[in-house]
Amino acid sequence: MDKKMNQLASILASWLFCCSWLLAAEPPITLWPDGAPGALGTSAKDIPTLTPYLPKKPNGAAMLLIPGGSYSGIYEGQAEPFALWLNEQGLTVFVLRYRLGSAGYRYLAQLQDAVEAMFQIRGKAEKWKIDPKRIGVMGFSAGGHLVSTLINRPEDGIIGGREHSVSPRPDLAILCYPVISMITKPHATSRKMLIGDSPDEKLIRQTSSELQVKPDLPPVFLWHTMEDKMVPVEHAQLYAAALHAKGVPHELHLYQHGDHGTGLIGTEHPWFADLLFWLRSHGFIPQATPAK
Repeated sequence: MDKKMNQLASILASWLFCCSWLLAAEPPITLWPDGAPGALGTSAKDIPTLTPYLPKKPNGAAMLLIPGGSYSGIYEGQAEPFALWLNEQGLTVFVLRYRLGSAGYRYLAQLQDAVEAMFQIRGKAEKWKIDPKRIGVMGFSAGGHLVSTLINRPEDGIIGGREHSVSPRPDLAILCYPVISMITKPHATSRKMLIGDSPDEKLIRQTSSELQVKPDLPPVFLWHTMEDKMVPVEHAQLYAAALHAKGVPHELHLYQHGDHGTGLIGTEHPWFADLLFWLRSHGFIPQATPAK
């Protein structure tokens, strides 16, 4: 009997999750209605999208959410579930599904998609009822690398000949077990998918985010685990060291246990509370009401 009840509870939980997703998600927005720059075709893999998730009780802050997947895929476990979790905190969320190396796209295509996403979110802040000065970005693994390039070098992703009245640089950044370096212990698949098999030295350095930090970057929250076998913890440490050297406000959280991809929605991990504490300190979510 208990086993049947547990199965029913699991089915009900899944059904409720699906229902909440359907209620929260808006239809995907085609990022480039006239075709992405350098598009290799017209199929789904050539058409990056931005999917809005609207909270029931918005607080005016927003987050661009960039899932990982080694630049060869989009890991959905880092997309909708986290969008819904951030919705619960009052944030309006936009999930970016960007062009991939597995579809033939190399750097700068991914950065162009991220920059365009920021232009659309901030440029239409009034439509989405968000504060244009409270728009963050959050990315996982290779998505964390894309976040780092977005805050380091947004100018590289701007398409020439187009005028914009807003900045594409986010107001804060969250990097979860990010790929950072294409030089020090690089993640082989991410590197190959982003810059190819034989990149020149200039491109390698340009895409090694620890070498591209500037003093005017927004506040950064990084976390990683010491047991990560796929993307070594040195990636987060290198980026944190570069941020420190340039005087960029940041927090680095290193947790002892957990392999790559730990701390997903539905699991218990201290990084959730650490992030919420940091977001409160930057005015992205309200301060917690003291217990009476």
